Amino acid sequence: MSIQDIAVSHNIRKKLLRAVKDEAVLFQDDDGAVVVDVARYEDLKADTGTEPLEDLLGEVELDTGAEFFVFE
Repeated sequence: MSIQDIAVSHNIRKKLLRAVKDEAVLFQDDDGAVVVDVARYEDLKADTGTEPLEDLLGEVELDTGAEFFVFE
């Protein structure tokens, strides 16, 4: 399992949770980290034509080869 850990502020984590409502794509774990299933996120982007994570994160480079993004 490959994971890309990304450090973000508490406010960005809250914005991520609001940006993607589908819990199969993005959820908050017991430790407060926001976890994104990359394959499902790619499907969401294709279906909606939007890029909610990229829009919020700006310059942060997401590794689409990872299985999960973990925002802490």
